[in-house]
Amino acid sequence: MSDATELLPALVPGIDLNFRPATYFWPLPLATHLLTRIKGAERKALVRASLAAGDVGKLHAELTHSSLSDADRAAQGSLHPALLGGEFLPDLGDQEVEIARITIASVTQDVTSVYARRGKSRIYYRVVDDYGGDTLTAHSHRTSTRPLRLGELERFFNGAWPLLDVLEANFSDDGYPLARMLAFVVRVESEYYAQIDALYRRRISHWAVQRQAHLEPDADEVAP
Repeated sequence: MSDATELLPALVPGIDLNFRPATYFWPLPLATHLLTRIKGAERKALVRASLAAGDVGKLHAELTHSSLSDADRAAQGSLHPALLGGEFLPDLGDQEVEIARITIASVTQDVTSVYARRGKSRIYYRVVDDYGGDTLTAHSHRTSTRPLRLGELERFFNGAWPLLDVLEANFSDDGYPLARMLAFVVRVESEYYAQIDALYRRRISHWAVQRQAHLEPDADEVAP
């Protein structure tokens, strides 16, 4: 885990870091089953909106597929590179679901996800990205006997892909503008952890205040 992440407060008022889902696996509602297996960020958002509106039956079947064919992926990318976000994630195994993801506003709208697989007596997790693992640390796998608490998931995700380090690299020269950083993190989503987006946005806001304060000159150094 990065030094930046270590500086975050242990508790976040209004966020239940001890929340633990009952299960990640069957039986699941149809909406959850669909959304935990669609890799593409824009396809997932479209299906989510259609489910909310009760129009999922009007969607083209390929939009609900976990992965696109190479031809369909190329066609989608030719319209706009941001439409490729998530489409290069590793394929989910038969017993795997996505339990969380972060989408950022890079040119290709990169996605980093946490997959969970049910084993005989443990749950196996892996963090994956659109680049074959090139953006991840060595701490991208773990196991547990029960679904993770929200705080445990956050620590695992941050340890594998330190979001604050990504923000540092992109926004330090501009003085850590909070509105732009929050917009850069397009979505933090999970079908199991309802508070995960709020948690990350609170974390980013707290961190931005810290970093901005660090940039301010000490009073003793200000000329009279």
